[in-house]
Amino acid sequence: MIGNLAVMKRFVAALSILGLIVSTASSADSAAFEVGGLKFTKPASWKSVEPSSPMRKAQLTIPNKEGKGDGEVLFFHFGAGNGGGTQANVDRWFGQFAEGKDKIGAKSEEKTIGKTKVVFVRAEGTYRSGMPGGPQTPLSDYGLRGAIIEAEGGSIFIRMTAPRAVAAAAEAEFKAMVEASLK
Repeated sequence: MIGNLAVMKRFVAALSILGLIVSTASSADSAAFEVGGLKFTKPASWKSVEPSSPMRKAQLTIPNKEGKGDGEVLFFHFGAGNGGGTQANVDRWFGQFAEGKDKIGAKSEEKTIGKTKVVFVRAEGTYRSGMPGGPQTPLSDYGLRGAIIEAEGGSIFIRMTAPRAVAAAAEAEFKAMVEASLK
């Protein structure tokens, strides 16, 4: 009887560990997540991934059905008064392209949702991936879609970069995700 009790305890412990592993794995790709006090819900076909930098508050991948470079969506929030102004960030994003602003279809659109101002950004060309001032990789035929939410607790910066076709196909879902976070 004592031997059976020991076996049962080990079995229960193993089930608990398995449950923890399954729970952790499923929460890594949770549809809903929070950044800067706003709740976002990722589109169903996008994947949540572990942020590759402590500066990133969330990170998503948009699978490319053609298999040539997935899209990446990054979320940043630095708190009230931090991260620079909206226009400075828009200009920096446009400056990440090798071509001049006039050749990348640079476009920004200001929108108010509820009481919150959002600036949507769009550009296409040769995107220079990498940290400013560090090594950069030119990615030709790329698109950038961005949103800067001027939230009460500090701006939330959301930047999607992807091959041009992936960015264009994901643009409506990107905007819907951003706008839904403010409703």
